[in-house]
Amino acid sequence: MEAIAERENNIFRRGIDELADSSSLTKQEKAMKLVSKMERLVVSREGIETLYKISGELDSAGIFEGTNWETPSTLVPSLVRGTLLAGPPTSTMEVISELRLLAVSLGEYQMSGFTKEQATSFLEDVLVQNLDFALGTLREEARARLRSREVKKVFALFTYMMDHLPLNGIKERLSEEIKMICAQRPVETRKTKDLIKLIKDRIDISSGSESDRELQFFVDAVFHPSPFSEKYPDPKTYASEIKKLSHTDIIKECKTMGQAMEQTGLVSPCHLPLLAHVIGSEDERELVGDCLALSPAGRAEWETHREWLLKFSKEVAMTHSPQSIYGLSRLLNKTLLSRKAVLAGLNNMRGIKVHPVVGRQIIKSLDDSAQNEEPLPHLLSGIVRILGQPLGVGQGNNPTCQSARGISLWSRHAPAKLIDMVITVATQNKLIMRFENSELNSNKLGKGLVDKLDMELDVVSAVLVPHLDKIYNEMMRLASGRGEDPHKWVNPSLYGHWIQVGFASAYNYLSNSIMDYEGFTRLYYSSFHPEYNGGKQMTYPCPIGIFITSAQGEMLGFHAISLLRIGENEEGEMRAYFLNPNNEGRQNWGQEIRPTVFGNGEEAGESSLPFHELASRIYAFHFHPVDHVRGVRKVQAAEINRVRQLASESWGKKYIWSDIPKIW
Repeated sequence: MEAIAERENNIFRRGIDELADSSSLTKQEKAMKLVSKMERLVVSREGIETLYKISGELDSAGIFEGTNWETPSTLVPSLVRGTLLAGPPTSTMEVISELRLLAVSLGEYQMSGFTKEQATSFLEDVLVQNLDFALGTLREEARARLRSREVKKVFALFTYMMDHLPLNGIKERLSEEIKMICAQRPVETRKTKDLIKLIKDRIDISSGSESDRELQFFVDAVFHPSPFSEKYPDPKTYASEIKKLSHTDIIKECKTMGQAMEQTGLVSPCHLPLLAHVIGSEDERELVGDCLALSPAGRAEWETHREWLLKFSKEVAMTHSPQSIYGLSRLLNKTLLSRKAVLAGLNNMRGIKVHPVVGRQIIKSLDDSAQNEEPLPHLLSGIVRILGQPLGVGQGNNPTCQSARGISLWSRHAPAKLIDMVITVATQNKLIMRFENSELNSNKLGKGLVDKLDMELDVVSAVLVPHLDKIYNEMMRLASGRGEDPHKWVNPSLYGHWIQVGFASAYNYLSNSIMDYEGFTRLYYSSFHPEYNGGKQMTYPCPIGIFITSAQGEMLGFHAISLLRIGENEEGEMRAYFLNPNNEGRQNWGQEIRPTVFGNGEEAGESSLPFHELASRIYAFHFHPVDHVRGVRKVQAAEINRVRQLASESWGKKYIWSDIPKIW
């Protein structure tokens, strides 16, 4: 790294000198010339390191002269996100500005009128307001705007800042962030655990404050949930020492560790040797229920399938994926093994030979520690987690919300079908699905929506998404040009018979306009709102198309979610509960519309909004073609107008509106 930095330093030396010597007339031209050369550096850690070392010289040479970054005391942390999303050269200038302030914060560069404390405070605010960048988990707004190169740029910057900036000042916000992430129970937890490790290694949480106690709780859950594991945090040492414990102490270990997992959805590496110990000891095998935090139904499931589970658990790669223990716990509590098709599917998967291409895909999605492992145990581990946590599926930093939505639906309502799909792809490196009168073979199709899949995914998604993405894209191509939204035909073909045959879309693709929004909204209310549909509850998830908007209410693009259920929270407010597969159920959609993931009756993995607020972002949905009729005329005009106002003053500004009634 030092050699690379030195070489790049020499390359930029002449440019910096020319910038420093330039007149006010040529300063901007020289600055932009330098910035364009920096584009190749800002996408890697080594490049960021190089720019950090010369950031003070760049500032002194006048690279920010005449720009919004010239006076640091006037900079606003909340605006940093916007400039990073703007693309080059603006985003590159923002990166350089952050790096010079980091140098000020660390005492390696001084600026007139801007103190070390001011720089630290500014950067802390930037980190807190952009934790999705810092965590490497982009929200929909960022994903909609950033190209892959820009993604690398912001990740490189924030990774560097997180590694170098003292983080004590953002503890309260970090605590809230981790709580909300864990409330959603994501299948893929590496980013969360990395953040908790960073807190453990770099932040003093010994003051006894509420935020310190909360952060310590998560650190304990990941690294040493029990007093004995705190004494012996290394899993190998722990495995050896627990053999010396009394039966009473083993009971305490199992209950404590099981409770920590249940409360956070996170699993400690020490949990695995504890589980192995109680499974392997006939005298303590009765403690498996406590160790796995099983419900009465889960305990009965364990007893029913105990012999099978003893064999199966040895074949699952829990050594490198202790998080699978939580998936197993959820799977047992759902009594999935008592479904003959599920048990048969898992048995079939145990004996498959993984295709070499798929094997490499699986290993690529794993931590470095598993790069020399066999892929099948990790695939078994992955299917356990997906089956146990169907609402924890995420699309990663990929525009594949449709695929993630499908994996979640199949996991929840057709687990045997999902297992069969995984086996097919894992063994043959292809997937065949039917669309109308055509068979679509993923291996014979062109590209999908993704040129290069970002591998920050769970194992099952890493296997299925490349094929589902291509099939979905081909279905959309075949269904286009029919004068209506292609999803009318694609969704039932892609997802299956759960999808209602009725379909409504307010968006007209041909005219790029919004058609009969009043009728569309009435139909949505009469289909799903209990006051207008006769109190009928949803049986299966409904695929919904929404307009994603920014914190300012600006239209960003289209997005796929699943409407899961409608119900009242404790305050009596009617809310819509939905799956947002974009890894982050909390967003700011503008107009004070902010989905929540906790505190309004949400189950783990759900997001929710007041019914009318979600309605204001929907442009397409499926419905039962008969049931909705009863309530269409009952929907009050005031309610329709409330939804329309939110829509027309946000994403609706992008479109022409036509009030000519349609026949739905």
